[in-house]
Amino acid sequence: MSVFDLPRRLAAEALGTAVLVATVVGSGIMAETLTRDVALALLANTLPTGAILVVLITLLGPISGAHFNPAVSMVFAVRGELPVREAGLYVLAQIAGGVAGTLIAHLMFALPLFEFSTKVRTGGAQWFAESVAAFGLVMTILGGIRFASHAVPWLVGLYITAAYWFTASTSFANPAVAIARSLTNTFSGIRPVDLPGFIGAELAGALIGLAVMGWLLGSRNTHEKVSS
Repeated sequence: MSVFDLPRRLAAEALGTAVLVATVVGSGIMAETLTRDVALALLANTLPTGAILVVLITLLGPISGAHFNPAVSMVFAVRGELPVREAGLYVLAQIAGGVAGTLIAHLMFALPLFEFSTKVRTGGAQWFAESVAAFGLVMTILGGIRFASHAVPWLVGLYITAAYWFTASTSFANPAVAIARSLTNTFSGIRPVDLPGFIGAELAGALIGLAVMGWLLGSRNTHEKVSS
């Protein structure tokens, strides 16, 4: 249980999601500015995203748990580790923070504050990729908490770095980030009309990840090990 009160935890969730989205969108804009090579641009978008996740989870994790993701908050609510009302407030803070992150990135690069994206991201392969991305994220978080809690920031950062490249969707794995990215007509954007498919896939993948890891990890009392 966090020792920080709810307003501070909500502020941490909003701040963390804002910085995450500002990094995703900002690095995408910078990449497009510096190169027309799509593979190089994706790499330039990937590395800052993975790096900032390590920083944000390390700094803000002790305050709010560093979810920055409605799918993750949903998982902890289902596990009974986050009250449903608080989970709902987390989600609102994350979405607000994500939108603020897009605004921040646009201000830094002298772009209109908000522009609806025209980048097409839809279809069965993309949706399946998002469910795989969210599944893997939940697997990483729950397994990391159980076996290497000190390493969770690095595990999540490295997982997202990898998932950018092995998923067809470039691993959004986050409904709040997807919503924020629909408001930028730049490298990292997604058309608003494509959001329902992405968000539905992300939530489904997260729940499947929760179910699989719940079975795989079994009872904490049965399998807990103490290192000496």
